[in-house]
Parts: sequence; structure tokens; C-alpha cells
Amino acid sequence: MPASERDKMAAGEWYCCLDDELDLLRRQARLAVHAHNSLPPDERGAMAPALRALFAQAALNVFIEAPFHCSYGINITLGERVYFNAGCTILDSGRVSIGERSMFGPGVQIYCAEHHKEPALRSTGIEIARPVTIGSDVWIGGSAIILGGLTIGDGAIVGAGAVVTRDVPAGATVVGNPARIR
Repeated sequence: MPASERDKMAAGEWYCCLDDELDLLRRQARLAVHAHNSLPPDERGAMAPALRALFAQAALNVFIEAPFHCSYGINITLGERVYFNAGCTILDSGRVSIGERSMFGPGVQIYCAEHHKEPALRSTGIEIARPVTIGSDVWIGGSAIILGGLTIGDGAIVGAGAVVTRDVPAGATVVGNPARIR
């Protein structure tokens, strides 16, 4: 039996994102995200229950400001005391793992999907999911963009507005577009 598009996505293989099962998973994510973003803060708390239930794993003391967006949610793992400021987006076609005490400024974006470079294949929805691993005690400045297939080491700092296109070593500070060690 051939692998499903979801199985291929999870395995890091080329897959078609225009798939009924993936459409259903994205719809479930949109509903959970909507619940999180539309609840009054006192009702939502640190994270709406529907969003928490969607994630692969989220520590009890994770705090996600609204608005927030993710593609699937099922590929996101969040450690203790992770904090997302308003307007963060995680396009989690690939696994996204974020370590303890990492903090995200407003408007941070994580993109796991890489679309095919051949226009004919790209037009049919062919893409590949690249994982993102962010260590513990990382600070990501506002409006930074993190591309798929990268690891950001423990204690690193990503400056506001940086576009991270390669791995960031533990303890390093990167800034700019493309992000470079400072």
C-alpha cells in the first residue's frame, strides 16, 4: 500500500499538500487557532484548550499571545515556559520542537515547507517538510523568520527582523538578512 501524503510529509519526503486528509488537518488547526484568537483573555488563559489539544506536546506553563497561527499544530512540541508574543506564525508541515524557556517576539514566523523548484510540480502542490529545532533559553526577536531544516542552539539570540537561513550555534547571536553571527 503506498504511503499517504500525510505519511510522506511526516517522513520528510516530497508530498502533495493538495490532499483531502491534509485539508482536514489544516481545517482542524484553523478551528483551534480561531478559538484561541477569539476567546477573551480571561477565558483563554495562557492558551485556549482547543489549541493545547492540537499540539503534539505543550508544557502546562506555555503562554501564547493572540493572535497566533499554525498550519497543523500536530507537529509542534513546546517545552516548559515557552512564550510567544502576538502575531507569531508556525507553518508546521515539518516537526517544530522548541526547548524550555525560549521566547519569541511579536510577528516571528517559522516556515517548514519548501515548495518544489520545478514550476510544473510546484503548481500541483508538491512540497517537502523540513523540521525546525530550537533549543532552550533561546530569544527570537520580533519579525524574525526561521526557515525549515534548521537548528538554533541553546542560549542563542536571533535579532529582530533576521532571516535565519542556516543553523545557529549554541550561545551565538545572529542578525540581518540573511542572518549572520555578530
